[in-house]
Amino acid sequence: MKFRHSNKKAEKIEPQMAPMIDVVFQLLIFFMLTLKIIEPEGDFNINMPIGQSQESASEPLLPDIKVRMVATPDGDLASLELNRRKLGNGPEAFERLNGEILRILGNPNDPANADIEVELDADYNLNYRYTVEAISAVRGRLDPSSGQVVSYVEKIKFAPPRRPEAGG
Repeated sequence: MKFRHSNKKAEKIEPQMAPMIDVVFQLLIFFMLTLKIIEPEGDFNINMPIGQSQESASEPLLPDIKVRMVATPDGDLASLELNRRKLGNGPEAFERLNGEILRILGNPNDPANADIEVELDADYNLNYRYTVEAISAVRGRLDPSSGQVVSYVEKIKFAPPRRPEAGG
């Protein structure tokens, strides 16, 4: 067997680092520019329902505020009720709910209001956006002059879900 011998020495191939660094920086810039900064969601103090309703011996002294949301068969909001009083439907109903909550509380900064709890009772097939709107309306409002959130109610709980009646 005969090997070819050349007088040339094998050239050493070195990777070129400059183009690779350029690509890395372009990818870094791409990801930085396409990053979506998501605002943190509100901090809600929400109590989820437990399987069976329980009657506790230590009932709060303040009456609970009950918000009932009735759904249409399509999942839209048919009516919004506050303590069995109808507030209508649509965006105006949530504004009325916000106003009524403020009326019930009086001064939202009163420390006595810290124990007030709101129960949200939504139909089973109601779209979640109405529940979120109700939470927002109950939770407080944005003060247009200062741009700060005025908190109304910290404690929000959900009633056990009402399943649709069979055959209806």
